[in-house]
Parts: sequence; C-alpha cells; structure tokens
Amino acid sequence: MHERPIDVEHVDHRYVIAIDGPAAAGKTTVARRLADRIGALLFDTGALYRAVALIALQTGVAPTDAIGLAAIARSAAVEVRPPSCRDGRLYDVWLDGRDITWDLRAPEVGAIVSEVAEHREVREALLPLQRKIASGAAVVMVGRDIGTVVVPDAGLKIYLDASPEERARRRFREAALRGGTETLAEVARETMHRDQIDRSREAAPLRAAPDAERVFTDNLEVDDVVAIVERLARDRHIAFAESRSRS
Repeated sequence: MHERPIDVEHVDHRYVIAIDGPAAAGKTTVARRLADRIGALLFDTGALYRAVALIALQTGVAPTDAIGLAAIARSAAVEVRPPSCRDGRLYDVWLDGRDITWDLRAPEVGAIVSEVAEHREVREALLPLQRKIASGAAVVMVGRDIGTVVVPDAGLKIYLDASPEERARRRFREAALRGGTETLAEVARETMHRDQIDRSREAAPLRAAPDAERVFTDNLEVDDVVAIVERLARDRHIAFAESRSRS
C-alpha cells in the first residue's frame, strides 16, 4: 500500500473536491453521486484505515500498536475499485485478491478504526499514497482530514455535518439492511464515542478547514446536497473533463 515519498513540488490538487465530516454525515454517498455526475474518481480514504483495522484484527495486532499498524499500512495489498455488484456498496475494496468490502463495515472493525487512525505513524504511512492518488486528475476525496492535512491545497473543500441523532439513525438503517443486530441506542453510543475520538486525537483531529464550505445535511435529500456541492465546484471553475486529460 505504501510507496516511496511523493515529490510535493509535482503534485497537483487543483481538481480535488475534498469532503470531510463526522461519521454518517453522508460524505461517501454524496461523494459517489457527485463523482458519477462530474466524471471524477471517488476515493474514500476511510477504506484504507478500515482495511488496516481489519488486518490488525485478523493478525492479532493490537489497535494500540502504532508500529505494527504502520507496518500493515505499508505492506498490505489493498485495492479500491469501482463497484462490481448492486448490493448497496459504493466501491469494491480488495485485499490480496479477496473482496473485503462489507468486511470493512463489521461492528468490530468500526469499534477500533478511530483508534487505529489516531496513530500518527499510521497516518504518515498512508499519506504519500493518498496524495498521489489525488494528484493531477478530477477526484472527489472523502475522509476526516482531507482538507486540513491530506490535500490542504484542494480546489474545493467541503465539510458535511449532521446532528448526532440523525447520523445514528442513518448508521442504524444501513446496518439493519445488511442484517445487523445492533440496537439504535448501541449505534448512537458508538457514534458519539467515535466522534469524541476523532475530534480529540492528537494526529489530524476532525475539524473543518478554515476555508471549507460547511453543509448541514439534516432534512436534506442526498441529491440536494450533491447539487449544492456541484454548484460550488462549478463556481470555482474546476474543469473536470480538462483535468482528467492531464492525469
């Protein structure tokens, strides 16, 4: 997963739309529809952290072991691909030739992914790859520190948010559709716990970039949010089709 350091003088993030925000604010769903509409690549960086968390669970590496987790981040053969089937997924994630897309959404992965992502060593191990993927092409990039750390020079920065109650309901409905057995109260507690970890961690805490456009998604349909972000991108004159030819 980890490649040699990227020459920062030769990365071009003018055509990146960076979408940050807390869990279940609608980031990935909005990003997918937006990417489809403008012909851009969708890149959810959270999939990389979830993959590291999953491998850690499978190999017995503790979520407190920053060095061991960083080694996983540098060596794991993780791929993110367009969705291969219509089962609600927004993309495929493969590990060593195996589809792990829904494995990444298991409750036990969600329970430790924020702790895994909290380690500076893990974030630094993944950073060069993230910046390389985002360089020179139209990319809709999703995460929690895209506009603040990964690509602070993005052409457009968006911070999506929603109330904790609404975000818990969204996560509960998503889990129930996949046969999950967690109660709404359990999902709400997990959501609040994850918020606390994400916002208080020392390395790249969750926050809106100073120049980010903030969009509150309670009481908005997904297409309404997509339209808002697309209009902001057009206003910034982000030339998507032109940028793809330069990649």
